[in-house]
Amino acid sequence: MSQRLQGHSALISGGASGCGAAAVRMFAQEGARVTVVDRQADLGEALAAELRGQGLEVTFAHADVSQRTQVQAAVDHATRTFGAPTVLFNHAGTIVVKPFLETTDQDYDSLLDVNVRSMFLMTQAVLPGMIAAGGGRIVCTSSISAVAATPMEVLYNLTKGAVHMFARAIAVEFRDRNIRCNAVCPGFIQTPHGIREVEALTRYGVDVSEAAIRAAQGRMCLPEEVASAALFLVSDEASFVNGTHLFVDNGFTAV
Repeated sequence: MSQRLQGHSALISGGASGCGAAAVRMFAQEGARVTVVDRQADLGEALAAELRGQGLEVTFAHADVSQRTQVQAAVDHATRTFGAPTVLFNHAGTIVVKPFLETTDQDYDSLLDVNVRSMFLMTQAVLPGMIAAGGGRIVCTSSISAVAATPMEVLYNLTKGAVHMFARAIAVEFRDRNIRCNAVCPGFIQTPHGIREVEALTRYGVDVSEAAIRAAQGRMCLPEEVASAALFLVSDEASFVNGTHLFVDNGFTAV
């Protein structure tokens, strides 16, 4: 590895599994001191222990990132352990798949909390330390669903559209304080989250068969491919990339 993140304290929400875990591995291997934040304590602790066993600097903070007090506790833990985070990957997210007329207020509240409120809380908690450190880099996980609507995913599409603009607005407001903020936007991904999405859509009659996925994006995206895109966006190689949406979808949204 090239040690592109040497000297950085990085915080990754939703880092215990899937694309988040792939990013934890990559960021740590690139020299970052990484704090994994997740509500899946067993997976998060195991990942951190595994990487520490390889000589990497990784710690775990258990948190529901839709709750302000828990977010602040996680950021405080990261700061005490590795210094104020100068890299933030807002990856935590979930999905609701069901007909729009069957969605409930609880569905709306829970999905907005996890997919949007978490980024608001985490970014707000991290920014003061970043600014005091002289700058930082933020990546938010959006989706092709921010621009390509899918039946049975109205609420999910809504949240990812919000993430799209959140990343852009943070970039504009904090550019003069040396803060960059971008969004990474995957297509269908070969992760537990992605597999659950495909299974749920199939139950509702949406064609997300292997043939349909192949026609739309060639194959399922790998979690490491999303993590690599996030790594690029937080590295010095992307020093003039700010407020952009990087699609990792093999042309899905280009058609």
